[in-house]
Amino acid sequence: MKKVAIIMGSDSDLAVVEKAANTLKEFGVPFEAHVFSAHRTPEKAAEFAVSAREKGFGAIIAAAGLAAHLAGAIAANTTLPVVGIPIASGGLGGLDALLSTVQMPSGIPVAAVAVNGAVNAALLCIQILAVEDAHLAAALNKKRENDRIKLAEKDAAVFEKLR
Repeated sequence: MKKVAIIMGSDSDLAVVEKAANTLKEFGVPFEAHVFSAHRTPEKAAEFAVSAREKGFGAIIAAAGLAAHLAGAIAANTTLPVVGIPIASGGLGGLDALLSTVQMPSGIPVAAVAVNGAVNAALLCIQILAVEDAHLAAALNKKRENDRIKLAEKDAAVFEKLR
């Protein structure tokens, strides 16, 4: 099975990024997590991205706040799918990071999830890997069914409570 890389621009992003790690663990997807900065350690970020495919990665999650150039810097150096997580920090509530993540030039795509959307970033990477992995595809289908059951239970509870 291919691995997923989780790259964060700062260890202050860890509280959000842990949700992606926990989701990958839940599905048994191997991953590595690193702190590389598009601005403070651009060479390390580029070196990692260039060699990621050779090292067995199938997708990369890049989480950053503020200027949030990390996902783009990673995507510029690999053809693996890159999923950006804009992190809410500073005074704009993550809008600055969201715009920095999604406003990529043609030819260097980055998928983006919601601000602090680490679970969806992990699930999107799992869906990418599941294109070639029937076990992961089945696990995703099971999760969706379990989510539907839980919601139906909540619906019934609310209906009864407000009756």
